[in-house]
Amino acid sequence: MAFKGEDYLDSLPLPVQRMHLIQVDSVQRWMEDLKLMTDCECMCILQSKPISAEKDEQNELILSSQYSTSDNLQLLLKRAWIISTELTRIAQKLEKSRWQRVHSMTVRVNCHVRSMINEYNAFTRSLSEEMNELEKLLIDKCSEFTAFTERCIQIEDEQMLRSMKSCINETLTTIAQYFGQLIELVLTHEAQNLLRQIESSDSVYITESAINSLFGLTQEGTHLCRIIAKEGGVTALFKICRQDYFRRLYPQTLRTLASICCVEEGMHQLEKVDGILCLADILTDNTHSEATHAEAAAVIAQITSPHLTFTQHLSSFLENMEEIVTALVKLCQEASSGEVFLLASAALANITFFDTMACEMLLQLNAMKILLAACSDKRIVDTPYSRDQVVTILANMSVLDQCASEIIQGNGIQLLMEMLFERSSSGNSAEVAACERVQQKSAVTLARLSRDPEVADAAVKLSCIPRLIKLCRSPTERNNSDSVLVACLAALRRLAVMSPDGLEDSDFQQLVKPRLVDSFLLCTNMEESFV
Repeated sequence: MAFKGEDYLDSLPLPVQRMHLIQVDSVQRWMEDLKLMTDCECMCILQSKPISAEKDEQNELILSSQYSTSDNLQLLLKRAWIISTELTRIAQKLEKSRWQRVHSMTVRVNCHVRSMINEYNAFTRSLSEEMNELEKLLIDKCSEFTAFTERCIQIEDEQMLRSMKSCINETLTTIAQYFGQLIELVLTHEAQNLLRQIESSDSVYITESAINSLFGLTQEGTHLCRIIAKEGGVTALFKICRQDYFRRLYPQTLRTLASICCVEEGMHQLEKVDGILCLADILTDNTHSEATHAEAAAVIAQITSPHLTFTQHLSSFLENMEEIVTALVKLCQEASSGEVFLLASAALANITFFDTMACEMLLQLNAMKILLAACSDKRIVDTPYSRDQVVTILANMSVLDQCASEIIQGNGIQLLMEMLFERSSSGNSAEVAACERVQQKSAVTLARLSRDPEVADAAVKLSCIPRLIKLCRSPTERNNSDSVLVACLAALRRLAVMSPDGLEDSDFQQLVKPRLVDSFLLCTNMEESFV
């Protein structure tokens, strides 16, 4: 069977697959990779063999002292990305029988593999027997592959070349497997080294450097987070968070923990080491800095994310929820910057999904008043992302009957009306999506709260009905979002029941009287000229 390019991508190790998806400026990527994408053929032998033992030792010392562990790992990952890209292109050229290109690219891969191994060995002193064996197997297989493709370009018989494709495909698959296994071993080895430094060092400087390097690894994708979690990363980091000696390192330690806990293995480790209790202690300890509290809130936001499917086992969270929620509300109230408020409010928003008791706690803690007051301070609630968190909390709290009076007293209906006008100023896709969520959730909150006649009356007086009609009829106002449309139709119907005089007959006939699905279809097919 032919070895297809897209099939090859599936066979690559996950961290390398992710590198194919990195969205960066193409010129920037080219500039970064240019120094690695040199014409390798003439340098292959020179790079793979030292000129002399003495000079090699000296060069090795210079190379290892010139870069930090983090820099070396970044170099390794970039080299791995280049190799994976080249292997994919070889598979694609092979499909098209571009034999000359296949051979030249094979020579280049051979060089890059040797360079990667030499670069890694230059800053690593202790290689396992398994790693040494894999390096040898990979180099030998690349050499065999290069020799094989060189013979192919000398053959003119098309029939014979087609018959050789299966053998070449097998060799390419084997190289991909060895390469993937080697990268996996290397990353595991480096994670182990960093964790060993964190666990054994009494030096704040060395520990800080190791934590920063570990954080850098977590940013390379979920596969690396799994490796770190399996090697005991969560346990090691929580040990740091339980020692006053390392108090200065708490913010970056917690930031690294938040990254690792995006994977199930990290969450399981957090539960095993009573991580929730440790986070609760940090959040409720007023002697810690705001930065530490904010990063602890970020960990809470991560582990309670409604997008994760493996949060159900966090039984210890319920035991500490009241302390955590109280501390987060206080952090929102006292936040000195938009970033701190965003982290604290995101944690609260997620907790309202995580457990329904949280909404009652928030009501008792006057959270509604605090959040509404924060929204009037443009220095604190300064982005659609922050407003998204606030309106999420309001939407989830609005199921409580007592919520209506609180939101009226805090001028919350005016805020919800303003949120219906949320638009992105940058056009950035993430910001546009956040604006859509703000519009949708503000409409949902209005629909829920408008069961109270006093709320409905306030909404009508603030001209919510014309705005909801505009959002239903004009796709550009809602950025063509179907979820915003459905929420606005629901809110409009609720307000129409409470105040039928607020709608013109055509609006009533098209947006309120039909079944919701019929009104939805009418609005989704509506031309702008209809507005």
